Amino acid sequence: MKDVDRTVPAAEVGHLARAVLDAVGSVVVGKREALELVLAGILAGGHVLLEDLPGLGKTLTARSFAQALGLDFRRLQFTPDLLPADVTGSFLYDQRSGDFSFRAGPVFTNLLLADEINRTPPKTQSALLEAMQEKQVSVEGVTYRLDEPFHVLATANPIEYEGTYPLPEAQLDRFLLRVSFGYPDGEEEWEVLRRRMGRRREEAEITPVVDAATLRAMQVALENVVVEDSIGRYIVALTAATREHPSVLVGASPRGSLALLLLARARAVFAGRDYVVPEDVKEVAAPALAHRITLRPEMWLRRVDPSFVVGEVLDQTPAPASGALPSYAAGRPGR
Repeated sequence: MKDVDRTVPAAEVGHLARAVLDAVGSVVVGKREALELVLAGILAGGHVLLEDLPGLGKTLTARSFAQALGLDFRRLQFTPDLLPADVTGSFLYDQRSGDFSFRAGPVFTNLLLADEINRTPPKTQSALLEAMQEKQVSVEGVTYRLDEPFHVLATANPIEYEGTYPLPEAQLDRFLLRVSFGYPDGEEEWEVLRRRMGRRREEAEITPVVDAATLRAMQVALENVVVEDSIGRYIVALTAATREHPSVLVGASPRGSLALLLLARARAVFAGRDYVVPEDVKEVAAPALAHRITLRPEMWLRRVDPSFVVGEVLDQTPAPASGALPSYAAGRPGR
């Protein structure tokens, strides 16, 4: 394992990230692009919404990343009767001491799988929201900090709405990105069966590639990835264009610009670079922005997808071709 106290160069972060993806890819078949997005969200320090049909590997993906990253993992099944205390924990009376003691809930972990998050009432969703945004929970007026790293991978079923509580825009905005896997093709599905027969058991175990301390060092290293001014302005222009698109009622907030910035840095590191290029931004634009867009009602009737709007914005917004140093790091040596 690497020492978290030393500086991890971008090339080493990229090498470790690819090793993690290879390990997860040994269990989750044929979804390399989606897995890269999930890992980019984790490296960027954010939370990921996995929205897809049942049985496409969302839970397996979360568990596999927890194993490969050497993180403590908890799974919480969200149901309509789930209470905030079931997420955060609660005070229990201890008869031996004659006092109340705090029993930590499943949110006190490194990687929390919030399974079917849209099946629980808003009050319970808000308890998770505080943990996601503030990295803390409040119980009976007492605040408890969550240990880092802390990431939420939440799953949602996009087609079954009976008995669900759709996530409000404010909570959707807290997810750094939204990822979908889609159905595997024939060869990939056969590979799933072949590997299952080869294991001779249901569970698949992954040997940790890094540990929690190394992951924190990798996350810190992303702060050294250079984003020049032209790229930053391109990010702002893309986000602003979603607010002006004729099909959009409410566009992406500045949090969308920040998500583009953070995810583009992670993509650059995956490619072994310590600087961001426009292609990095383009690759993460739809996952970072689509779930932050509210379409006009008539667009829903026409079944227009927010990702289509992001695609149009990408086509209409000119990308920069500048080699200038960023203004915030003008004293840094050139690349």
